[in-house]
Amino acid sequence: MSKKFDFKLLKNGSYIQNSVTLLLFFASWGVWWSFFQLWLTSTKNGLGLSGSAVGTIYSANSAVTLVLMFVYGALQDKLVLKRTLLVTCATLATLVGPFFTWVYAPLLKHQFVIGIIVGSIVLSAGFLAASPVLEAFAEKASRQFDFEYGQARAWGSFGYALVALLAGFLFVINPQLNFWFGSGFGLLLLLDLLFWHPAAERRVDLAQVAAGTEAKSPSLKEMFSVLKMRELWEMIIFIMFTWTFYTVFDQQMFPEFYTNLFATPALGQHMYGTLNSIQVFFEAIMMGVVPLIMRKIGVRKTLLLGMVVMCIRIGACGFATDPVTVSLIKMLHSLEVPLFCLPVFRYFTLHFDTKLSATLYMVGFQVAAQVGQVILSTPLGAFRDHFGYSVTFRVISGIVLLAGIYAFFILKKDDQDVNGDPFIKREKKSTTQLTEGNN
Repeated sequence: MSKKFDFKLLKNGSYIQNSVTLLLFFASWGVWWSFFQLWLTSTKNGLGLSGSAVGTIYSANSAVTLVLMFVYGALQDKLVLKRTLLVTCATLATLVGPFFTWVYAPLLKHQFVIGIIVGSIVLSAGFLAASPVLEAFAEKASRQFDFEYGQARAWGSFGYALVALLAGFLFVINPQLNFWFGSGFGLLLLLDLLFWHPAAERRVDLAQVAAGTEAKSPSLKEMFSVLKMRELWEMIIFIMFTWTFYTVFDQQMFPEFYTNLFATPALGQHMYGTLNSIQVFFEAIMMGVVPLIMRKIGVRKTLLLGMVVMCIRIGACGFATDPVTVSLIKMLHSLEVPLFCLPVFRYFTLHFDTKLSATLYMVGFQVAAQVGQVILSTPLGAFRDHFGYSVTFRVISGIVLLAGIYAFFILKKDDQDVNGDPFIKREKKSTTQLTEGNN
């Protein structure tokens, strides 16, 4: 992408609107989600649940999320760029404060099973399944309105970074403040989706109404046909044994592991919030840089590089014992997420039909990871209770290494079976343009 185009980004209304949308969503989610595991396990500022109980909660959340993700992906592919589903998710995000305070916490304390069921539905519908929908929507918009998806997604990470720092202070004062701030950002998100419609999107909406969207949107038969693709199932297996462990490690285990390295829980929680904010801030920067790396070395190599970083980061935490070393290792997260997520998304739009991009992304990436969490969260939680964090991290890292070897053989090269948007590395593009100029 040329420098001239980069200067036009600030004049691209769709880029700005999608960037703000992602920023507000991840702010609404991150201000409480970054401390969710600590809230569940802390005896002073939370519910004091065991590792296996926390694993059960994550498994239930993942079970509902994986079903909703398929439904959400199919709905959004039918809606194309209409915001009906996004508005619904934003409405639930607005209600997260009242829900945690008056419904979810009391149920987990007194009616644990009912609390798990109700919580998994609300949290999945409003956040866990909503996140990939907003990402898929922004990716579709990026192709429609000529901006780089990674640069818009970077603002989501930036929003998460800002609130992660705030979340640490709020959690020490009163964890309920985290949930109510989530409602505040959710309300801003809802207003953004309801009232901010860039001119370019309005023109496309009018054109779709005039032409009829059924001709462009995929049929239900096409959506369900993705489950017959052998290549998709290869990706599902790959994701289940990589991104699943990233999620289990970072959300279910790392917060308590890190805070226990400090003299007091309050100091650990404060430092975790600060570290999380710094890490996600650099992640936001890398979201804008990784597309440049991807155009330099290609989609497949970028994804394999992300797996190497994941394996090193998780495995190194299995040997580190002091907060300074663990903090430095945690910073690898800012490389890992963009190096993994952005090429995965581009891999689907490169090798599969872009008309089904939301469905494929949901099923092949997000649903696969959720299935892995359903299967592995509880046993890994119990494994951690029995053997401790260090051994668990080493085992996870070993499994990711094996998955990386598997990925080396099943991931297609960038010029192989191109059934979606072609991907041309910068060097090849320059050579092609030079040849055309000589002719």
